[in-house]
Amino acid sequence: MRLTQNVIAPTFNLKDIYGRMIDLEQYKDKKVFLGFFRHAGCPFCNIRVHNLTKVHPEMKDKGLEMIFFFESKENVLLRSTFHKEVSPIPLISDPEKKIYGAYGLETSGYKSAVSHLTTFVQTAFKAKALGVPMHTMADGESISTMPAEFLIDKGLVIKELHYSERLNDRMNVDMIRDFASQ
Repeated sequence: MRLTQNVIAPTFNLKDIYGRMIDLEQYKDKKVFLGFFRHAGCPFCNIRVHNLTKVHPEMKDKGLEMIFFFESKENVLLRSTFHKEVSPIPLISDPEKKIYGAYGLETSGYKSAVSHLTTFVQTAFKAKALGVPMHTMADGESISTMPAEFLIDKGLVIKELHYSERLNDRMNVDMIRDFASQ
């Protein structure tokens, strides 16, 4: 079930791929961008991670923390130089999709297929130009996972959320900036 605005974010206490314990409760006095992505080779997601990584220092200066989730297994993410370079942003592997479920992420073969049929070619060219990874799915990854993003305010209250209707449908970066500046 999808979450709504102004509810308390489901908490988690998990190790990220760098071995750091990430306890959402420890972020209760901060603002947080929480991003849920598909698999490590998804060009749609990796372009988004690339763009968020570029604005991360600006957002951090404004007091906004970022945490990223991928459905890929930890060893798949650690094989990727691109994903290792995301640090210092915590990158959490959730192949069982337990936290994905807690946040109401959906799977939709239909929405994924429409995205692939209508925008995959241009997304693949953009990914190649940016140098972000694009490869087939590894063991246990799903082609039908739909991304989602959340802006969590102090007190762990979800202020904004965005469940993607297409694989390249994401929260506007200006909305994230505005939230960080408030």
